Amino acid sequence: MRRHSFRFPILFALMAVFALLFAAPAQAVAAKFHSVSSSVTSTGALSVSFDERGLGNGNIDYTLSADASAVYACINGGGKNPSAANKRTVNGDVSAAGSFESKNGRVSATLTAGPIGAGGFACPSGQRLVLASVSYTNIVLTDTTNGTVANVPNTSRTFFTV
Repeated sequence: MRRHSFRFPILFALMAVFALLFAAPAQAVAAKFHSVSSSVTSTGALSVSFDERGLGNGNIDYTLSADASAVYACINGGGKNPSAANKRTVNGDVSAAGSFESKNGRVSATLTAGPIGAGGFACPSGQRLVLASVSYTNIVLTDTTNGTVANVPNTSRTFFTV
């Protein structure tokens, strides 16, 4: 009778080990941003390119947010800003969202947001409104499917010196 009492704890321990071994592949993915970079496009938009790995299969949802500051100016036919009063700085938030299919546990993609608009700022006759410069700070890219967050480097670009 004593010999049988040792079989149940050993059998239970073996069952627990097998359960853990076979349950391991079913655990959550280990999503991690491998690389993230930011730039400003020729239209003044924030462009964030990223490579995230350790993903499962299916679509992965992302959000992008940033604080934006843009300087709009009035430029005459000679490409000059004729008056210091003919410019305006606008501040605001920009955001974007996208869903990308994971291939082999990886998403390599780009999200674009902005630029913020000039609001009610307008130029007098004979001048055109241009985006003189733009900068993006506090840029955050989030994989909302897996809860992974990347802080993205600030970026800016000057189109016209005013």
